[in-house]
Amino acid sequence: MTGAILLAGVGNEYRSDDGLGIFAAREIRRRNIPGVQVQEFNGEGTAMMEAWEKHNSVIIVDAISSGAAIGDVRRLDAVNEEIPADFFRYSSHAFGILEAIAMARQLHRLPETLLLYGIEGKHFDVGIGLTDAVLRSMPALLSHIEDELRQLCNHLPKAAR
Repeated sequence: MTGAILLAGVGNEYRSDDGLGIFAAREIRRRNIPGVQVQEFNGEGTAMMEAWEKHNSVIIVDAISSGAAIGDVRRLDAVNEEIPADFFRYSSHAFGILEAIAMARQLHRLPETLLLYGIEGKHFDVGIGLTDAVLRSMPALLSHIEDELRQLCNHLPKAAR
């Protein structure tokens, strides 16, 4: 495992709000937080499992569709909480984030910290750009993620920062 923290932005930027994780990852990458490695994923679970095996701390950012109010910012601790089955209702992958977390849990291969951040989306159809409700929630989401990353970085060895 590396000392760096992985920020995994998940989604498809050509499916409207499903692009949230990709756009958030690009913004976090632009902020250049020491000790944070940023990667983009399309949501295929095995690729994410392989990536997070190399890190003690992982934050996954993805659009969610759980039935909550559009624009709600959510945070779940995947190590200590069960992820609701309908959390990623519009995932196009048979083996996606939920399945990867469940398998890694069974195999005792979850990272020490695995957090999920997302915004409740509205449109997951073909289209470019996030809906207004999701865009309005982006500053709050990014602020929460940046605070979390900085706290996690404080626990890294100095050589990893």
